Amino acid sequence: MIQPAKRLDAIKEYYFSGKLKEIAEMNANGLKVINLGIGSPDLPPAPATIEELGALAARPDAHAYQGYVGVPALRQAFADWYQKYFQVALDPKKEILPLLGSKEGIMHVCMTYLQKGDAALIPNPGYPAYRAAVLLSGAKAVDYPLEEKNGWLPDLDALSKKNLSKVKIMWVNYPNMPTGAKATDAFFKELVDFARQHSILLVNDNPYSFILNQDYKSILQTPGAKDVALELNSLSKSHNMAGWRVGTLVGKASYLDDVLRFKSNMDSGMFLPVQMAAVKALQHDESWYENLNAAYTKRREKIFRLMQVLNCSFDENQTGMFVWAKTPEGDGYALTDKILYENRVFITPGGIFGVRGDAYIRASLCATEETIEAAIQRIESGRL
Repeated sequence: MIQPAKRLDAIKEYYFSGKLKEIAEMNANGLKVINLGIGSPDLPPAPATIEELGALAARPDAHAYQGYVGVPALRQAFADWYQKYFQVALDPKKEILPLLGSKEGIMHVCMTYLQKGDAALIPNPGYPAYRAAVLLSGAKAVDYPLEEKNGWLPDLDALSKKNLSKVKIMWVNYPNMPTGAKATDAFFKELVDFARQHSILLVNDNPYSFILNQDYKSILQTPGAKDVALELNSLSKSHNMAGWRVGTLVGKASYLDDVLRFKSNMDSGMFLPVQMAAVKALQHDESWYENLNAAYTKRREKIFRLMQVLNCSFDENQTGMFVWAKTPEGDGYALTDKILYENRVFITPGGIFGVRGDAYIRASLCATEETIEAAIQRIESGRL
């Protein structure tokens, strides 16, 4: 048989890919699992966004290949959005690169800058795609710990004492997933100084700024950040457009030119109606985020109650569309398996984000209040 490439030896199938197949089989057998594990928005995009998609899709001239850098209207919309909410000025012609979702950008950045012999710093706990993309590039993934006692921020002084000579990229993610922690202006300044000192490219993955958070931050707000930092953003969470696959990479033109050399060999542009619908989404006023967060606030109160039923501890000030909580026995895998197989409720074990998350679990807000209440009732009663 033809064997897969050695590069796959270091990575496994994405956790949710395998788990969702298991849950689908359980559902097929009539077990009706309540899924509180996945951060896939169940609320729709705004009507104007959907209407724009339909109107453009009906045009006979809207179905051709598109340019690799997105249409000017989309780049301008991203620029206006960054200026309005982050007070970051970006040149729409040179400093914005639309993507088919920001997850794509993680791979593009790694394949552009990393190779065998290089290393990249990745957070533990952190989004598993960072590790996978680094390893697929041939580079070494070097964990840096995030701990609750430090507010889930890295200890840059401790990192500076390590041999960082091989490190080319540092992945950061604030507001943070899975912990819900926020970064401060002071921390971003320290981070930029750290990157400059060690000649490291920072990449901040920033899709959660608008979810249960009113303090919008971009690492590019930090003076001098464009010299050492890029930022990924996405409409998946902020505009309920996860399946549409619309994201962006923003930063210094020379960095984006490098990434484009890789990206332009991987896709043939984004569907024009999707791009123009994304323009509409980016033009929503602040009431869009207020209404979205009103729904998530009610759901979060329910999830807090669920965590209390499980005797888990949590920070009520965390942001994003998840609740991150510490388990009473310090074993998130054991607790989530127990809930799944005894109560048919799926919650994510924190250990999938790295060993520093082993004692934690993560529950999604992407379910109705009624669904979350049903999960609580199942767990409280101990019956299916």
